[in-house]
Amino acid sequence: MTDWDEETGVLDLMIRGMRLEADGVMSIELVDPDGAWLPEWTPGAHIDLGLPDVVRQYSLCGDPADRERYLIAVLLEEESRGGSSYIHDVAHPGEVVEVGGPRNHFALAPAKEYLFLAGGIGITPILTMLRQAENDGVPWRLVYGGRRRSSMAFVDELGQYGDRVLLQPEDEVGRLDVASLLGDPQEDALIYCCGPSGLINAVEDHSGHWPTGSLNVERFVAKDLSDLVSTPVHVTCERSGIELDVSAAESILDALEGAGLGVPNACREGVCGSCDVAVLSGTPDHRDSYRSPAELEDTTSLAVCVSRARTPELVLDI
Repeated sequence: MTDWDEETGVLDLMIRGMRLEADGVMSIELVDPDGAWLPEWTPGAHIDLGLPDVVRQYSLCGDPADRERYLIAVLLEEESRGGSSYIHDVAHPGEVVEVGGPRNHFALAPAKEYLFLAGGIGITPILTMLRQAENDGVPWRLVYGGRRRSSMAFVDELGQYGDRVLLQPEDEVGRLDVASLLGDPQEDALIYCCGPSGLINAVEDHSGHWPTGSLNVERFVAKDLSDLVSTPVHVTCERSGIELDVSAAESILDALEGAGLGVPNACREGVCGSCDVAVLSGTPDHRDSYRSPAELEDTTSLAVCVSRARTPELVLDI
């Protein structure tokens, strides 16, 4: 079940154009059928794309100043669960789809310098960030890895930036040497990384000597939670007056829905952030994949689809 977020709203948008940006990467241009302007967004934002029987999240990779369209790029997954295969094989210009958002859990913070690290389709949010940095006159570098040069999207656009962009096709130069890239910490620089789990895990492992708060990552795939132990939690829903005993085997979201409480949600695996609910009392055990290390200390909200509690009880603002 998917409940769209009433705060961000749902739009019926039309696919105006589709373009193959690289091997297995299709860009989709979405517009309002009546030509209305679309909600504003900032670099790093994503939308929820409603497709038959599935909702998927895709980073916006166009120009935030262009209010007439949204642009996303979709990688055809080898083991697609329905989203990317539908886009590549079935979707067509003129089709109308539901779009939720935009939301941003990967916002570009002010800095004196940026190091951007992208792997594969992870270039999509990074592309909008480096454009913003360029417009603001802030120094930046991009290291962009992929399996093959032909599979790396937007390389033609990136060519205009010269040696500030380092392309690293794996079949030509091997995998990114993350330890070397992050060897010298920079006091006033921020790292933004998006890509496959292997890249993000390596960046997290090799950036510990950088100043606290330097690293910002976005995952397209949820973290592996299989080794985590869940315990029962008593949940009090302050506004509705409902109390629930959530077993270790069910999610808080499932329990809320079972009690008839609709919570906006989309991915149900801790990636999109649409089910974040305010916490009035108790301590969350954050298990989502979008909070930064610093945000993991925040006790004011939690993603009810995957997160648990460090205390026996949670009081939620719902």
